[in-house]
Amino acid sequence: MAGLASDGTNPDVSLLYDINGLAKAAPGWFDRVMGFVGEYGIMLGLVLVALWCWWSVRRRGAPPDSVAAAAAIVWAPLAAAVAVLVNVPIRGFVERPRPFYDHDGLEVLVEGKTDFSFVSDHSTMAMAIAVGLFIANKRFGLAAIALALAEGFCRVYMGVHYPTDVVGGFALGTAVALLLAPVALALLTPLASAVARSPRAGWLVRSRKATQGGARHETVELTDPRREPDGGAERDLAA
Repeated sequence: MAGLASDGTNPDVSLLYDINGLAKAAPGWFDRVMGFVGEYGIMLGLVLVALWCWWSVRRRGAPPDSVAAAAAIVWAPLAAAVAVLVNVPIRGFVERPRPFYDHDGLEVLVEGKTDFSFVSDHSTMAMAIAVGLFIANKRFGLAAIALALAEGFCRVYMGVHYPTDVVGGFALGTAVALLLAPVALALLTPLASAVARSPRAGWLVRSRKATQGGARHETVELTDPRREPDGGAERDLAA
């Protein structure tokens, strides 16, 4: 299994050299930025998108919508964790070395990568979080998916993964986030609903302003003219 991409005629290797070749042509400072972004920056960006999504959905929509969205947002990082756990036996079975072990001339932007290459953990986690956020809110989910795609590009640019490592990570993260979502949401939605009913922790699911606004909306009643004294007098005069 280790020879998935072992020669230069393989499109996987050719694309690896094409993308990583950009790092050779780029200034040193840009490569350092890309190394940080690919290793930490995009993952931090996904966390910020998740927090922004949570802040947005709890302030809008009916309470059931907020509960369902909150459950989906919680599922996003959990899906990433499950996907990485699933990747552990996959890596051990495939045993694919990092590309810089088998191919000379690569510009490797980070050091210390001694584990196996397939499947990319970063790509797996990024796409699992993105798909989980897409379940919660399509607008934020699309932004997160764009970040996940950028993460995959960065991993190849950095010389630490083959393109198929990234594609495999995208597939694994998507599969875990989507296939396990019905079970996960069935468990997380009642929990989110219970938190929403809590006097102290309810703001985590539903903001106080949204709750108060909904309460005012629900208590508005239309005036019945038949119960008004003036309306009754007018009816008597008409009679």
